[in-house]
Amino acid sequence: MSQEGQKTIATWYVDPDAEDRMSDGHAPIWRHLIDLIVERDLSAKSVVDFGCNQGGLLRHLYAIRPFHKALGIDIAEQSIAKAEAFKGNLPVQHAVGGTLEGWAEEFDLAISHEVIYLVENIDAHAADIWKALKPGGVYYAVTGCHTDNPLWPKWRDLVAKRTNTVVQDRSISDYGRAFAKAGFAVSGRKLEYDGFIPFVEDGWTPDFADALDYYTQTKIVFRLIKPLAG
Repeated sequence: MSQEGQKTIATWYVDPDAEDRMSDGHAPIWRHLIDLIVERDLSAKSVVDFGCNQGGLLRHLYAIRPFHKALGIDIAEQSIAKAEAFKGNLPVQHAVGGTLEGWAEEFDLAISHEVIYLVENIDAHAADIWKALKPGGVYYAVTGCHTDNPLWPKWRDLVAKRTNTVVQDRSISDYGRAFAKAGFAVSGRKLEYDGFIPFVEDGWTPDFADALDYYTQTKIVFRLIKPLAG
């Protein structure tokens, strides 16, 4: 995951083994997210995954909806090295960084999964994505880490303890206002994950009922459109 403006780090998790396991845990959520993306044919499209970690989301996306080319960017250097090693012959470039400076109007589609809550300056991030998207481009930003999440007070401490990043406190409306200020047409929905959710006692969801609520009710998908004009 990436945080705009933060210096580079080795891995997102303090525990490198947890970093390696993250892709497996996120894979069902990524597949559900891909099914929610309105843009069905990506064969001629350019995609960016902001905060790509080890590149798993782009690999899943290409397997389901092949794209023309893609960029995965992240501040975690070791994660980017693994993403590059794992990509095979996919048309994907990976880069270490926290902004998309130098990629002006390059992308048709941008995605971030559980990244925006780590971005210190959300206004700068919104402007950064805006500049990188072509007119008519769309940004899907996904997070359940917001102050409207009843688990957030506990999660905030866990993220600080388990990761090499700094969390931010924002509500769903705070994100909506920031993206609207940048010029995006802002809409959103609950993720409403419809698969079976595994029971895992790892401290993130202390009660299984919390996990069921989180993936169906709390986790939010923003759909942010850069207008064709302006």
